[in-house]
Amino acid sequence: MERPLRPPRDLRPSETRRSRTLGRREFLVLVGGAAAGLALPPLPAGARTRATGARNGAAALQSWRLPTDPPPAGLELVRGLIGAAVLAPSDWNSQPWYFEAGPERIRLLADPQRALPHSDPDRRGAFVALGAALENLLVAARAWGLQPAVDYLPDAARGAVADVTWSDAGARRDRDLFGAITERRTNRRNYDGRRPLPHVRAQLTAQVADGSSLVWLDDHDGLRDLGQLVHDAVHAQVSDRSVQAEHQLWLRHDRRDAARRGDGVPVEALAMSGPANWFAGSYYDPTSWFLRFGAGSLAKRAREAVRTAGAAALLVAPSREGAAWLQGGQAYERLVLKATQLGLAHQPLNAPIGVERFRPALLRRFGLAGGEPLVLVRFGRDQRVAHTPRRAVALVSNLRGA
Repeated sequence: MERPLRPPRDLRPSETRRSRTLGRREFLVLVGGAAAGLALPPLPAGARTRATGARNGAAALQSWRLPTDPPPAGLELVRGLIGAAVLAPSDWNSQPWYFEAGPERIRLLADPQRALPHSDPDRRGAFVALGAALENLLVAARAWGLQPAVDYLPDAARGAVADVTWSDAGARRDRDLFGAITERRTNRRNYDGRRPLPHVRAQLTAQVADGSSLVWLDDHDGLRDLGQLVHDAVHAQVSDRSVQAEHQLWLRHDRRDAARRGDGVPVEALAMSGPANWFAGSYYDPTSWFLRFGAGSLAKRAREAVRTAGAAALLVAPSREGAAWLQGGQAYERLVLKATQLGLAHQPLNAPIGVERFRPALLRRFGLAGGEPLVLVRFGRDQRVAHTPRRAVALVSNLRGA
């Protein structure tokens, strides 16, 4: 039975934090502390990470493949379900999850070491990522002939966001979405501007349930105005040195660097061009004089991305509660899995949500008078892009008794 409760203490929505500029010494302390945290596996309370498979200081990576047929019950099944979960998207590919598992239960926990306190101060982005991981797990369970059940937020003191149990369903469902889990990619390139056909939009909208709502915008003028709003929000976010110091921790020099770390976003995936791509180390360094150029480049890139989209959609939660945000993350994952299955590219654009003062204007762009915006996503058509790496199951789970 699904049981919505209050969010865990360390994940409850907080008051909006006032941005401040980091001094050079504070920035170096932040970088040093975060680098140390990234060098170690996540450590939720009472959990110990199994680092099996890590060699030569590189993270063991999760394969972007899943077995079509159900794995054997027990350890292999649990590993398979978690393997599907970790292919979910997250802001800056920070992967803020950890799993504890037994033979017939998997517990999903938030990993506080992978939070983004400056760019995601109220944790809604973390909840969306955790909800997406949860939905991948549930889709895989159904595709393998299981009937999963979810207990939401079962242990607030330890940051547990969901317990999943299962029984034999006797039938295999969600196989179309299951096939899309390994094909889904965040695509930050320009799209071709073609609008999704009405029946395609109807199929996408049908994926959103459990109280969340999806509002569409696909007219030229509306996308132009939305692009300017996203531009302004991205510029404000990048210009905030404390936010950019946080983002810099997850920016990788190239795909090899991302694979070595097992997380983060390589510069080339940002789809920049010219100096912004060549000098990213300086353009996005919060201690550098060149940051002002990076802010302008990223903001212009975001505006262009919106204006080349075929449509944009805003996912809105019914309340400012952790359980609603978690379920919204589930809806988001079903939405983008269906988009992948239908041949659409997608990209979340969350600066207007992460910078709170832009949220009212964002809601107005979609004709809404209120609500809790969770994810702004653009859709369109483009060639397939490469995936970003994920840490292996062994690095993000404790399989005691499984």
